[in-house]
Amino acid sequence: MAKIALIVGSVYGGAQYVAEQAQPLLASFGHQVQLFEEAGLDEVLAYDAKCWLVITSTTGQGDIPDNLLPFYLALKNRFPLLTGKQFAVIALGDSSYDTFCGAGEQLHELLLEIQGTELAPMLRIDAGETLEPETIALPWLTQQFS
Repeated sequence: MAKIALIVGSVYGGAQYVAEQAQPLLASFGHQVQLFEEAGLDEVLAYDAKCWLVITSTTGQGDIPDNLLPFYLALKNRFPLLTGKQFAVIALGDSSYDTFCGAGEQLHELLLEIQGTELAPMLRIDAGETLEPETIALPWLTQQFS
């Protein structure tokens, strides 16, 4: 099926856990999945995936997690066009903050800017509504990738 780069940005481990649950689920649908926990742009580009799946939490005032920030900045500075590549974003956040899912919003906007094709509208998961984001993310992934 598809080759998927699974790119994760995590602060306290929630997004990391969702990504670790997503990887075998996607593989069970026949996809080849590489998990990038400390994604480097060259490393992700070299993997040459058909689809980039970003799963990220938000920190501070809508900031991108430290483990994902270098990837985001490299993507923004080098601006490699993703023509022909699909992407999807799962954003974890807390709607009691004005910057709800701010990191996911920034990644989503940048991926559109560099001409990636959105596979599905961004999934926003609210920590105020669920303590187990995987219970929302995994059915969504099944719907998009099975």
